[in-house]
Amino acid sequence: MIKMRESVIMKIHYGTALGAVALVAIHILFRMTQNFTVSLQYENVIANYHLLPYSLMLEVVLILLSIHGFNGLRVILLELKQGIGYEKIVNWGCISAMAVLVAYGSRTILMAGMGIS
Repeated sequence: MIKMRESVIMKIHYGTALGAVALVAIHILFRMTQNFTVSLQYENVIANYHLLPYSLMLEVVLILLSIHGFNGLRVILLELKQGIGYEKIVNWGCISAMAVLVAYGSRTILMAGMGIS
């Protein structure tokens, strides 16, 4: 298994935060092109998934926020307790949970884009 230095992991953490802030700002600006109430209507939300660039942006936001969030959880859990075995469990648990979340979110984005209920 490849072991990354903690400094590299934290640079990834900061990078995902910056990327997520930028893309979420774009997402909010996109929402502001319509009346907020209208933009939340079911038909309008589903129509957004049919726009490939917007769907791709949502996918990238999903990935960035998942990496950032689960790495933050990993850091918190590792500060609570130390130990090689515990660290492996926390690392693999967070990676697994992140992968499941990204897979389920990607499935949702893909199904909405294809018009599958």
